[in-house]
This record gives sequence, structure tokens and C-alpha cells, in this order.
Amino acid sequence: MLDRWTTGWLKGGLECGAKWLNKRGVSADQVTLAGFLVGMLAIPALAMGWYLTALALILINRIADGLDGALARIKVTTDAGGFLDIVLDFIFYSGVVVGFGLADPAVNGLPAAVLIFSFVGTGASFLAYAIMAERRGLVNITYPHKGFYYLGGLAEGTETILFFVAICLFPAAFPVMAWCFAVLCFLTTATRVWGGYKTLSESEGYGEE
Repeated sequence: MLDRWTTGWLKGGLECGAKWLNKRGVSADQVTLAGFLVGMLAIPALAMGWYLTALALILINRIADGLDGALARIKVTTDAGGFLDIVLDFIFYSGVVVGFGLADPAVNGLPAAVLIFSFVGTGASFLAYAIMAERRGLVNITYPHKGFYYLGGLAEGTETILFFVAICLFPAAFPVMAWCFAVLCFLTTATRVWGGYKTLSESEGYGEE
């Protein structure tokens, strides 16, 4: 929901960083992989209760996620790079939640499991619609910088980052915040399913199969 504004605010800084990396021969895929590996270190950090360390690792991952896209646009965007980026993003998102589950299984286990379940819905609706939109040649107007055309929702990238920051700063509140964010993800999934079906049906010229 907030992505359309935050991308504009961050665009200048990301482009400067991408130009610096480009001059040094760094590729977008290298940034994607490096950011993912750093982000994965947040899982053991969270499991051991090192929440501020985990927060730093999460933020580095998210900065890398912005830089790889800006770097790809300087050179050339590729389907392979877009695929790698989105797959590793979803693994990272779920990994952070797993880290909190490991930190206190008795208290965080159930909320973490439900939250990951909600992530499956947002991820599946995101990718399924992207595939169908590509087949129909639908053009992404709202997010032209994205490698995939997808429907927005209440819980997108910016909201997820803010949620991660909040649970790292206030880890004792993870169960409550996880339940609340899961509800947002479920609502996002529902609106994407409805909106995606409606949009694709209209592009086919009928409302039912």
C-alpha cells in the first residue's frame, strides 16, 4: 500500500549507489545473492535473541534488494535476475519469521506458523497473477520499476519492512504483532484473488469460465 510512495523517496539514493557499484563491475545478481546471504544470517541471530544485530542484517538485505533493481536498470533487466530476486525475497521473509519462532517456540511458535501461512497466500497470489498478466500482455502502470506485474494490497514490501523493524525493536510483542500482520496478509490475499480474477476475466471478455 505504501510502496508507490516509498519507491519515489528512495529512488535517488538507490540510483547513486547503483552507479557506484556499476563502475566497479558489480552485477545485479551478485548484489541479490550477497543481500540474501546477509539476510539469512538474521535467522540464527533472532534464534539467539540478538534482535538489534538481526535488525541490522535485515536492513542490509532490504537495501541490497533496492540496489539490485536499480543496478539492473542501469545495465539490462533480465527474466533470470527478476526470478532470482523475487524467489530469494520470499525465502528471506519467511526466514525472519522462522527466526522468531526459534527464539521462543512456546510463545512464538503458533503466531509464526500462522504468519508464514499468510505469506503463502500473498506470495501465491502475487506470482500467479504475474504469470497470467504476462500472458495477456498487461502493462504495469503503478509500479513500472518492478520486474513483475502484480496487484497491490494492504501488506506489501514497505509494510513488511516496517513490521520487521517493529518486531526486532519490541520482540516481546511478536505474538500480537504477528497475528495483526497475518490478518493484513489474509486481507491482501483476498483482495488480490478477487481483483486478479476480475481483471483477467475482463481481459478475456467474460466473467466466468
